[in-house]
Amino acid sequence: MKRAVVTGIGVVAPNGLTTEDFWAATLKGRSGIREVEFGDTRYSARFGGRITDFDDKRHIPSRLLPQTDRMTRLALYAAESAFRDAELDPEAVAGYGSGVTLSNAAGGFALSHRELKKLWGEGPKSVSAYLSFAWFYACNSGQISIRHGLRGPSAALVAEQAGGLDAIGYSRRSVRRGTRMVLTGGVESALDPWGWISHISSGRVARPAAADRAFLPFGTDAAGYVPGEGGAVMVLEDRDEADARRAPRRYGEIAGYAATFDPAPGTGRPPGLRRAAENALADAGLAPADIDVVFADGAGSPDLDRAEAEAISAVFGPRAVPVSVPKALVGRLYAGGAPLDVATALLSIRDDVIPPVPAAVEPDPEYGIDLVVGEPRHVPVRRALVLARGRGGFNSAVVVTAAA
Repeated sequence: MKRAVVTGIGVVAPNGLTTEDFWAATLKGRSGIREVEFGDTRYSARFGGRITDFDDKRHIPSRLLPQTDRMTRLALYAAESAFRDAELDPEAVAGYGSGVTLSNAAGGFALSHRELKKLWGEGPKSVSAYLSFAWFYACNSGQISIRHGLRGPSAALVAEQAGGLDAIGYSRRSVRRGTRMVLTGGVESALDPWGWISHISSGRVARPAAADRAFLPFGTDAAGYVPGEGGAVMVLEDRDEADARRAPRRYGEIAGYAATFDPAPGTGRPPGLRRAAENALADAGLAPADIDVVFADGAGSPDLDRAEAEAISAVFGPRAVPVSVPKALVGRLYAGGAPLDVATALLSIRDDVIPPVPAAVEPDPEYGIDLVVGEPRHVPVRRALVLARGRGGFNSAVVVTAAA
């Protein structure tokens, strides 16, 4: 069976605009969470993971600016970064042998809001037609596919935060079926006023008094999550094709993937995250003891953290595997969060180190997990499990391993 390996990574995050800058910040515990302002308007939630060093005019060709919003611009930048990192010329893989599969969850608000204002007086029919048009052009996959001429199997997957792993799993299937290369992952941005209100409406956004206390997953004082923007795009190649072109690096292999859906409330059946983890391990042909680290979803709400901790303990045993939640430094990135975790897992494998959650997180001992806090843990890392959940009952898991 064909094997899918990651040969390039492009990161755009609140604490780093390149892969190596993000990685250095993550290991040092440098946060990208800061106060989010919208002119004179004040909202009940004040803090978010905002990218401050991204310059649209410098990082994106000017001709693309009128038809894109911030989310798509960040995705275009991450895709270009991934191609450069893989030392792969997009023109060399353009055509029907290469595709794009990214996730989208909450982005496109700024573009849609702006354009709907222009069209609102033209009637529901034109607005409806516009929404279909705007969704395609606000969709990361569509814009990247157009820009680079990638006409092979492509998709835009929507499953909130779990969708980022679904996009990677779908891309692995495409490679196994014969696609030479797929750009995959996800990037999100919805920190305009309309998007910010949609975040707050979830009822789970934290309202801390200070940025360093904003996002405390698995902590005794956890009180919700912090929205953020950014994510990661990766070049996923057939290993034989990567060997043939002498790709300079192989960060690792996407070895296992699974997705489940939670049962309806009131049924008495358990959530589906544990099954997703177990099925992903089985898909990779691995046992729980083979995993060196778990990158958790880390929702930051006590009920959701407890449910995830119970799933991890059920699979691995109490405190049997190190757990990390690097998104505590950047916020919950929705479609971009899980791909950024996968990129982090691959970097952990490369450098044999597990990044910590901030020292401000005081782990709740009742959860019974081995949370890495404050300082990086330098241990051999060969295999990692990444977990993600999406609002509405989505669960996904991906196993990444060192490239053979």
